[in-house]
Amino acid sequence: MEWIKDKKSISPAAKVAIKSWCNDLEPDALKQAANLATHPAVDMHVALMPDCHVGYGMPIGGVIACNESVIPNAVGVDIGCGMGAVKTSLTIEHIGEARDIRAIIDDIKKLVPVGEGKCHAKQQTWLGFAEYEEEITHNVPGWFELSHFEHDRKNLGTLGGGNHFIEIQASEDGQIWLMLHSGSRNLGYRIASFYNKLALELNEKWHAELPCKDLAFLPADSKEGQSYIRDMNFALRYALENRARMMAAAKSVMAEHFAGIEFIEEINIHHNYAACERHFGRNVWVHRKGATSACKDELGIIPGSMGASSYIVRGLGNPESFNSCSHGAGRKMGRMEASRQLTLEECNRAMEGIVFDRWGKAGGFGRKKAKSTMYDFGEAPQAYKDIDTVIRCELDLIEPLVKLRPLGVIKG
Repeated sequence: MEWIKDKKSISPAAKVAIKSWCNDLEPDALKQAANLATHPAVDMHVALMPDCHVGYGMPIGGVIACNESVIPNAVGVDIGCGMGAVKTSLTIEHIGEARDIRAIIDDIKKLVPVGEGKCHAKQQTWLGFAEYEEEITHNVPGWFELSHFEHDRKNLGTLGGGNHFIEIQASEDGQIWLMLHSGSRNLGYRIASFYNKLALELNEKWHAELPCKDLAFLPADSKEGQSYIRDMNFALRYALENRARMMAAAKSVMAEHFAGIEFIEEINIHHNYAACERHFGRNVWVHRKGATSACKDELGIIPGSMGASSYIVRGLGNPESFNSCSHGAGRKMGRMEASRQLTLEECNRAMEGIVFDRWGKAGGFGRKKAKSTMYDFGEAPQAYKDIDTVIRCELDLIEPLVKLRPLGVIKG
């Protein structure tokens, strides 16, 4: 742990302390953490992981425990966003030259739609859809529309955009791994948006004293809270299935390229969710927003940027972090800032030796969607913190098992 701020040093309104594993916390992220420390539903303390940075309402890389309450924006809009990884029987000698990696990447992209708004042409079948529709027969949520749900069926098994990725990686001993990062796509966004708006309306009705309007909450045992928990859990199942299908597609491509390949070990985990857990002798709703569960002996994945190493880790079960660890390297530059400040030459240097699809054009940011001559460097390695520093800051939370370097990258 890097530091602890007690209640008195945060603000007179603070109810709990802040415990941080982040050694370079930006001021705005600290303000968000201070808001959480004064929140009426937050209990015990606020934990900040070493990849912590500003989010919407709550910092990404934050973990909180809530007393009988759930906060939609403390889970985040991409409910169930998480990681998948699988170890193969291949070694780096099998992979060959860069053109071989390019062929594998191109074949994966034929099976997995990549990019914002890209989906399958046909609706995908999954038992989870029917199970959820049966579950809401007598309580249809306000966000649910059949036409949107049909789009969710087309989105199942797709990567999405932004920081989502599929990578071919090599461990330090030359073993080949596949890794991917994605979530619940537009489904999670609609659920999060609907329940955050509902929570805000109810909090205003109850005259709840919120430190920030973006942190509206729902009592977990209320009708609204139970509906959110039900729908959040559906989005978690969807995200898990989404990653499993993409991984299955990537494995099938590898099997076509390498006869006799075996897949030895597979991990599929969330880092945006809330769960009822027992900590410090009490049952609380733990919210992990951009944070990974790291219970004792639990396997986890902590990715770096697209040009940096990633790690397979084992949890140590540290109670001070609510059995959590970082979910990645964490941003140090926003997308627009990176695109304005970084150059094509330095970004290409950072990706030297790694097969990827080069840099697209920014196309405008925020409300402006006009064509731009500026490159989109929002996912460049320089936009992220140093992954090795992040790992060093949490060696009391995890044990690094495997260090992986990227060979080829598919970026959303």
